[in-house]
Amino acid sequence: QVQLVESGGGLVQAGGSLRLSCAASGRTFSTYNMGWFRQAPGKEREFVAAMRSGGNTYVADSVKGRFTISRDNAKNTVFLQMNSLTPEDTAVYYCAAACSGTPWAPRACDYWGQGTQVTVSS
Repeated sequence: QVQLVESGGGLVQAGGSLRLSCAASGRTFSTYNMGWFRQAPGKEREFVAAMRSGGNTYVADSVKGRFTISRDNAKNTVFLQMNSLTPEDTAVYYCAAACSGTPWAPRACDYWGQGTQVTVSS
């Protein structure tokens, strides 16, 4: 069992930046593929970024060049650096663990955090 706790969300103006963190419990964090997803009101949860246990990263086209995923296995933490934010990035952002890989769909991940709200004002 893995518990995930996200932090770092908040309100930011368009063009600003935020860094989300996801702290995981357990001793096998380094073996998990980790992912970030988001869900805007009235929309389905969608893939944002993922990082395999081996280090390969994947980013959705909608955030490519603006968002970066990274991890610190020593601290059991995965990060999402978000730059050049736009109002379209407003959503609840979820961290996920034990994702089985492409396609990076929500159904492919076994563990989820509670989510953190990101709101980008225009």
